[in-house]
Amino acid sequence: MYEHIVAFKFRTELSASQEEGLLSQLLSFQGTIPGIVSMSAGKNVTHETDNVHGFSLGLRITFEDRDALLAYGPHPAHQRFVASLDGLLEQVVVVDYEIASGGGRP
Repeated sequence: MYEHIVAFKFRTELSASQEEGLLSQLLSFQGTIPGIVSMSAGKNVTHETDNVHGFSLGLRITFEDRDALLAYGPHPAHQRFVASLDGLLEQVVVVDYEIASGGGRP
């Protein structure tokens, strides 16, 4: 399995309805995009830093295999979401990694 983690930083603070709309789009991926085992998305509520970095939304998707991860990017639902971010994003951080089976390294 593969984990896909994304942190979103926006140019300006989003309204509550904008945040909810984006989160709703993200959460609609499960059941729409093949190969998703589990996922979650939400607003950053960390108290571990002063949040000066400004990443306000996060996404985590577990894919069944590498092929599913690779098919995710060009999927029409994902591409519609990316298009909806036009002009909103300042920065995005993406981390993809293989999940080790049995607690060891892959």
